[in-house]
Amino acid sequence: MTSDAPFRALIVEDDRSMRQSVVELLEADGWRVRDVARADRAISAMDEFDADVVLSDVRMPGMSGLELLSAVQSRHPVPVVLVTAHGDIPMAVEAMQNGAYSFVEKPYEPRRLLNILRHAAEQTRMRNSNKRLRQRLAQLSGLDRILVGTSPSLRALRTSIADLAETRAPVLVTGETGTGKDLVARALHDLGPASDQPFVAINCALLSPDTFVPEMFGTEGHLNGRILQADGGTLFLDEVCACPSEVQAQFLRVLEEGAVTPEGASAPVPVSLRVISATNENVADAVASGRFREDLLYRLNTFSLELPPLRHRQEDLRPLLAHFIGQLSVVYGVTAPDVTAADLAAALAHDWPGNVRELRAVAERRVLAARQGTGSLALAIKPDLEDDARPETLRAAVAELEREMIAKSISANAGRMDDVADALGIGRRTLNEKIVKLGLDKDALL
Repeated sequence: MTSDAPFRALIVEDDRSMRQSVVELLEADGWRVRDVARADRAISAMDEFDADVVLSDVRMPGMSGLELLSAVQSRHPVPVVLVTAHGDIPMAVEAMQNGAYSFVEKPYEPRRLLNILRHAAEQTRMRNSNKRLRQRLAQLSGLDRILVGTSPSLRALRTSIADLAETRAPVLVTGETGTGKDLVARALHDLGPASDQPFVAINCALLSPDTFVPEMFGTEGHLNGRILQADGGTLFLDEVCACPSEVQAQFLRVLEEGAVTPEGASAPVPVSLRVISATNENVADAVASGRFREDLLYRLNTFSLELPPLRHRQEDLRPLLAHFIGQLSVVYGVTAPDVTAADLAAALAHDWPGNVRELRAVAERRVLAARQGTGSLALAIKPDLEDDARPETLRAAVAELEREMIAKSISANAGRMDDVADALGIGRRTLNEKIVKLGLDKDALL
């Protein structure tokens, strides 16, 4: 996370009054805090809450603070600060030799506790920043792996993305369905200065004015709104022209005031984020018809990127086909079929109304057919896929669906496994187990 984002702490303490006092101390200092009463609950909480530091009591029912330290070290590289009674100091010193960041003796002095936690959190931010910088340097020369092709329009698009990624200004991405607007939004975030901050995607067509405030702003006492989740990072508004008019007004207010007021709260909560929006509609027509607010458009389109349809860059068909067939062959565990001259002719003769998304689906059908030793691209373009290319049992179908979804998410999230787990709605441990069970090769997907 960037230095101007609030630090995030996970408090693990079975004494309710002690736990609440620490929460109040940190929140008064501007921290984002999650608290749990038992160490075993901290493990699952860390899968959902991206903490910069963990503060844990040593002696608790069930799992102890020392056992939690060992579990955290094996799963999450986060500093652990231990809270000890006087008699536990030798134990705390031993814990520091085993990797704990520091310890605080009860009763603690608030200023000293804040300083220790702040230094630990800064260490986390520095380590993550260095890690993200190394990843960015590798990715800057790898946009061609995100947006595959050699056409002049695609080369110009990659250059624009690299330029705009360095800014925090809003970007409006337009283009037909299936052209990859979500990939562009993610690339703008991943290659930018806040790449280690959250990326929160919202489908505006699914928003309801009745539930907008609790869903997007959160509720009093719980900073769980989608906009606050994106604090410091990027909020991606997909299908933005489909926003109901009342929702458009709410978004405009957030952009103008830089704050949200959770449901039931009396005071607004500041929020700082970059907004990237996308639509497959003609925005000027949406404004002219009164369906989209002109003042909101001015806030969203400081910069604009228009993605070309696939039919206008036919020279990209061969590399795209080779890319998807190779990727999906790894997913399904088959030898990648060659792209023949007949295959390319069939691709060139097709208009691709679904653009790159349709091409990927066709490539998947081609790979499934190749598993049976049959098929061609011309046949795969047809919607009536032959039954013999489908899985024969429900278990096989579920396994292939899981394999495809996990592989796609690993590729889309550039191998960031926490983001992959979040995107799939499963825990990190479950994700790791499925990767092993399905025989997926993460490196081959990147």
